[in-house]
Order: sequence, then C-alpha cells, then structure tokens
Amino acid sequence: MKGKRSNGAPKRVRLTGSDIIFYASAGIIIGFLFLITAYPIILVLSSSFSDRMAVLSGRVVLWPMGFSLEGYVAVFKYPEILLGYRNTIFYTATGTFVNIFVTMIAAYPLSRSGWYGKKVVSFAFIFTMFFSGGMIPVYLQIRNLGLLNSVWAMILPGAISIYNMIIARTFIQNTIPKELFESAKIDGSSEFRCFLSIVLPLSKAVIAVLVLYYAVGHWNAYFNAFIYLSKRELYPLQIFLREILIANSVEMNPFLDDEAMAYYQGMYDLLKYALIVVATAPIICVYPFIQKYFVKGVMIGSVKG
Repeated sequence: MKGKRSNGAPKRVRLTGSDIIFYASAGIIIGFLFLITAYPIILVLSSSFSDRMAVLSGRVVLWPMGFSLEGYVAVFKYPEILLGYRNTIFYTATGTFVNIFVTMIAAYPLSRSGWYGKKVVSFAFIFTMFFSGGMIPVYLQIRNLGLLNSVWAMILPGAISIYNMIIARTFIQNTIPKELFESAKIDGSSEFRCFLSIVLPLSKAVIAVLVLYYAVGHWNAYFNAFIYLSKRELYPLQIFLREILIANSVEMNPFLDDEAMAYYQGMYDLLKYALIVVATAPIICVYPFIQKYFVKGVMIGSVKG
C-alpha cells in the first residue's frame, strides 16, 4: 500500500532488485510477443504499398520499398468490387442484427431459474454443437425453403451460434441480480418488458463482444455464398476478391519470356497483399469502438458456463 507524506503527497514505493528483474522480464516478453504479432500485419501493409519488383525480390522487410498504389489500382479497377462491398456491408449489418436478436432472445429464458423444460431446451441447443445434418441435407433444406439465390441464404442459416448464446446466457446469470427481475415483476412488468428494459441495457458489454464475433463471421463469409448463390449481383466481397486473385494467377506458359513472367508473378504477389488489406481493413476499424467492452464481456460471460 502507498503511504502518505505529512504534506499529503503519496510516498514513492521503492522497488527491490527482484521487482526490477520481474518488471524488466515482463516488459521484454510482452515486447517480444507484440513484435511477433504485429510484424506480419506491418509486412502485409508495407508490401501492399510497395513496388511489385521489390515485393517479388523480397526486399520489403518493414517499410514500403518504391512506394506504389499499383496493387490497389488493380483491385479497384474491377467495377464489381464496389458491388461486393455493398453486398458484404448489407450481409454484415443485417446478419449481425438478426444474430444478436435471436441470440439474446434465446439466452434470456435459459438464464432464468424455475423455467419448466429449461434442461430439455438447453440439451437441444447443445446437441447441435456436436451433431449436424451435414452439407447436403442443409443445402436441400435451403432449396426447399426457397432461399437459394436470395440475400436470406447468407443470413438465416447462421442466425444463431450456440457458443455465443451460452456466453450471453452465462453473462445474464452472473451479472444481472435476480432482485431486479423480482422488483420488476412486483411492478407488473412482463417477461418481454424485463427483457427490453433490464436485460438489454445491462448487457451492453456482452452484446458488443457478440457483435464483433458475428460481424467478423459475416464479413468473411465465403462458403455459404459459394454454395447458395449463383447470381453475381448477390456475391459478397470475398467471392470477387477470389476471382481477381485467380484471374491474375501465373501459369507456367512456355511462350512467355522471363521478363513477362517476372512482371506477372510480381503483380500476383502484390495483389495478394492488397487484397488482404482491402478485405480486412474495414472490419478491423470496428474493433476500437468496442474494445472497452471486449475483455469484460468475454470474461464474465465465460464464468460458470
């Protein structure tokens, strides 16, 4: 504990030799972990702004070499990139809203004690985490529901994650006092009113975490689009990025000279880095807005699962 001097100022705590060694060791380890985590991101970003020959020759180590926007120009010259962004933003925003609504609606009753049939419903949810019908039955079900080649094929099949629902259920159980619900019941509130007025306002931390989880999943959604969509006007960004990468891939053509092969290989490598930045930068920008809720939501929601 910190003591106080006679003038009211806190005393400075003297560090022992073991304290200094501990803090220095912790700082070195944390710095090393930061470097090995941040360096791949820095390398991708620097390579995307470098000259294609510098990327091909491996001269990009930390800073961009021969600053160039050629990779981004090559990506955005495809008019369908903007279409892909529009579709992906729609899928991410709408899908995340549906996910949060369904997840919280399912988590709230499962968090309440005394609900008849709670164990049976919980078992039915958890059962689906280990056993599923498989890809073909799911595809046939999507087709029978008339969801093929519709925006709902990207939203409804993954409307809820059982893992995320368990996190939300545990958060409500451990964070919101039962006395609040009892008081609301005395005042005549219904269960739905308790959900809207008590559970949702007090669950901002876990909701913020679930928004990030679901949003990242929708933003990176590729497989569902590949299976359920054949209309190009419905394709998400990931499908278009895949097409760009394939269209610029290098095949060993004996009729190309070494200079042409080097050009195409360098352009292909440059495109890979530019596509990574284009695909990940928007969703990374969301993280700072919910960072303060992230640790709290995950830790509290994971206790007593």
